[in-house]
Amino acid sequence: MVSRACDVRIPRLLIVVGLVSALAVEFRAQDLSVPNRSDSVKFAAIGDNGTGDQPQYDVANQMDLWHRRFPFDMVIMLGDNLYGRQRPADFVTKFERPYKPLLAAGVKFYASLGNHDKTSNNTYEPFNMGGQRYYSFARSNARFFVLDSNYLDPAQLAWIRRVLGDSKEAWKIAYFHHPLYSDGGRHGSEVDLRVRLEPLFVNYGVNVVYSGHDHIYERVKPQKGIYYFVAGSAGELRQGDLKRSSLTAAGFDQDRSFMLNEIAGDDLFFQVISRTGQTVDQGVIHRGARP
Repeated sequence: MVSRACDVRIPRLLIVVGLVSALAVEFRAQDLSVPNRSDSVKFAAIGDNGTGDQPQYDVANQMDLWHRRFPFDMVIMLGDNLYGRQRPADFVTKFERPYKPLLAAGVKFYASLGNHDKTSNNTYEPFNMGGQRYYSFARSNARFFVLDSNYLDPAQLAWIRRVLGDSKEAWKIAYFHHPLYSDGGRHGSEVDLRVRLEPLFVNYGVNVVYSGHDHIYERVKPQKGIYYFVAGSAGELRQGDLKRSSLTAAGFDQDRSFMLNEIAGDDLFFQVISRTGQTVDQGVIHRGARP
């Protein structure tokens, strides 16, 4: 009887070990396409993430796994950082708990406000907004401009014009919630916002713009020399909502995803990772001379 019991248990154990090994091999097989240089600016990008549901935790787990190989030290948040009533407990279940390993490793999150966020969330210290609706910060040769696309009032427009004009960094990166260009079926391009912001971005040499709002991933073909990303599926998802057009350079609307980004000299490398760890887009943007 003992021998027969062993005969039953051993194959089951081998199956379990085999599954674990297969999963490990599958993850190892997903190579970094970003160069991972020691002196580069490394950051992740997530949007529409704050659901508190299992898919958000799955994406957060992938972020932690990839962080061990690609040690980004900051995450830009593209709005809708918390859904629901946003009580104190929500900050725990929808932010602190899923991203606990990254926060413990010293990764800084820099939030922008989405239409589902309360303005008062700008005082929540781990969002690093300093109590402001819009703000700017620099890393090495890159400056980030974080806008509040919910309410683009004259004061904010004047601020944008001033800080863009004052910026001396080689890379100028803007991010906010509502996309100027998007092929998402639910929302799509925010044309009114584009009319007010795009001339400033062109005149002052913005290189790259990240947004969320549409719960998909899309890389838009360069518009007037500017590269646009929609990355609003780190928690929410509208499966099949990407309505590809002549704007679409690449896209993914079948599962949640997040972005890895690396600025190395005159190049910005990006890699988009799905909830299951698959690379769904990758490439490099070269910062050339602007008119």
